[in-house]
Order: sequence, then C-alpha cells, then structure tokens
Amino acid sequence: MRKSILTLGSAVCLLAGNALADPVELELVLQNHKFSPDQLELAAGEKYVLVVKNLDNTPEEFESADLNREKVVKGRGEIRIFLGPLDRGSYAFMGEYNPETARGRITVK
Repeated sequence: MRKSILTLGSAVCLLAGNALADPVELELVLQNHKFSPDQLELAAGEKYVLVVKNLDNTPEEFESADLNREKVVKGRGEIRIFLGPLDRGSYAFMGEYNPETARGRITVK
C-alpha cells in the first residue's frame, strides 16, 4: 500500500510540474506586410507564447479564427499571444489589414 501511495504521489508531482512549466516563446516577425516565418510547427499538448514583432511603421491585426485570437500590434510594436495546449491540426492566421500578403499557418503534430 505504501509503495502505491508513493508512486501516485510521484505521478501527481510530475504532472503538477509539467502544468507549471513556462511556455515556449516563439518569435513571429511582421515586415513589409508579411509574416516570417509564415509556417510554424508545434507539438500538441504544449503551451506557447507567440511574440509578434511588427517592424513596419503601420499597425497590423494578428487574426486567427482557428485559434480564436485577434490582437492589434502597433507599428514598431510587439504583442504576446498565449497559445495552447493545442490539439493536432492546422491553424491559419493572417494580418487583417493586409490579408493578401500577411498570411501564415501553424501545424500542430
């Protein structure tokens, strides 16, 4: 019985440690109304912070219906978007003010 309690306690601590782990930061640069990189590959079940840096002088709105995120980043500004944990799949994003050029996709495996 004592061994079972210790094993269960160890599993609970391990899970709690994973839940408290800092999310991985990823940088997404917006320049000339284009995202770079425009393709990101992430691991399912992990938490991420997407740091969007706008090097253009004009504002842009990061928008993703797939991710349920919408946030304006001012010209020469920066925003942080918290993601996850995400399920496997493909998630499109775009710049609402320049949708023809500011496009990208996140693939979660």
